[in-house]
Amino acid sequence: MTTFDDREHAFEAKFAHDAEMTFKAEARCNKLMGLWVADILGKTGDDAAAYAAEVVKSDFEEAGHEDVMRKVLADLGDRLPEAETRAKYAELMAVAKGQLLDEA
Repeated sequence: MTTFDDREHAFEAKFAHDAEMTFKAEARCNKLMGLWVADILGKTGDDAAAYAAEVVKSDFEEAGHEDVMRKVLADLGDRLPEAETRAKYAELMAVAKGQLLDEA
């Protein structure tokens, strides 16, 4: 195998790893977001976990996280401003990434 082939395989492996980590971080963030919203909605225990699972599933409707935002914003109604909800999502994404790094 040539050096070029080695580099190509390394880049492919890195791309695959990065894509997997992005997917895991988004799924973890969506779960954390679901648990946060569930708390605001007064859900606890199994109800909160079930709601978080619904939020995770809502992410499969389209690429990106706008489908998740639509769901949680609709569920929250007038309880929180949209900007605060979006800021929380960004905060939870950083938390999710940190948790994944700690697990590695």
